[in-house]
Amino acid sequence: MEAAARRRRPRRQQEEQEQQEQEEERRRRRRPPAAPGTQRGGPLVQPRPGPAMVDGTSRSAPFHLDLWFYFTLQNWVLDFGRPIAMIVFPLEWFPLNKPSVGDYFHMAYNLITPFLLLKLIERSPKTLPRALVYVSVITFIMGASIHLVGDSVNHRLIFSGYQHHLTVRENPIIKNLKPETLIDSFELLYYYDEHLGHSMWYIPFFLLLFMYFTGCFTPISEESRMPGAALLLVGPSSLYYWYLVTEGQIFLLFLFTFFAMTALVTHQKRKGLSLDSNGLFLFYSFVLTLVLVALWVGWLWNDPTLRKKYPGVIYVPEPWAFYTLHVIGQH
Repeated sequence: MEAAARRRRPRRQQEEQEQQEQEEERRRRRRPPAAPGTQRGGPLVQPRPGPAMVDGTSRSAPFHLDLWFYFTLQNWVLDFGRPIAMIVFPLEWFPLNKPSVGDYFHMAYNLITPFLLLKLIERSPKTLPRALVYVSVITFIMGASIHLVGDSVNHRLIFSGYQHHLTVRENPIIKNLKPETLIDSFELLYYYDEHLGHSMWYIPFFLLLFMYFTGCFTPISEESRMPGAALLLVGPSSLYYWYLVTEGQIFLLFLFTFFAMTALVTHQKRKGLSLDSNGLFLFYSFVLTLVLVALWVGWLWNDPTLRKKYPGVIYVPEPWAFYTLHVIGQH
């Protein structure tokens, strides 16, 4: 009797196991098909936690002190300091028929700035459109490279007597060139430098900053304040943007970006969202930049020579035009 019971027990366990497998198979068939890019255990690509999780924003990123510091430092050294280095370093070290020290600064800027912008985009809690980011970075590099060539020649012409506060045809060293088609070539060079190069350089630059700005919102009020390090960086950052807007002649582009940022802040406030520390840093930098540009324009409002070079409603003189007119011209 006991032996027969032991023989029946494995058979009963086998039947129960087969029933469990059949039940599991029926459950598996009733499940909906998995969405593309997912597995039974979960998605292949886990969504990055951040503002996109709750109405576009949930928890903000900490203040990116390292990136903002490097960004501000390299802007001051490699962009603002570029033409100054061309004047300070002896001409014998960098002959006029060779790249100047400022050109090497510009090359470094063309490499470092896109890298920092990509790192900034990577740290955004919001998932941004990759295709648009890549196209913007490529266009930025193309525009900055075009500007590198045109700006190099234009600044080297200063050593030959070129005056930035005058138009190309009014410059004494150019207006008497023969044949006159050479003047057209210099105007083409000026177009590549000041118009095409600046447009392809600055439009994607501000577009990338604005895309990053769209992810700088948080529902947590305690996160809507800047640390002390951010307050210290606002001044140098705003002063550089003032130089960028005035020397690059991109006031309308800057103003459009600022208005878009202001409209976005107003829209997000209605949803109960506020700027985080990174968003506040960028927004306050733009506010102070606008104040500096207004002071600059007001100071030079009645300058007749600069008024002649910058006619029209938008009057924003370039710092280097002021330098060649009022600094070099007095010596």
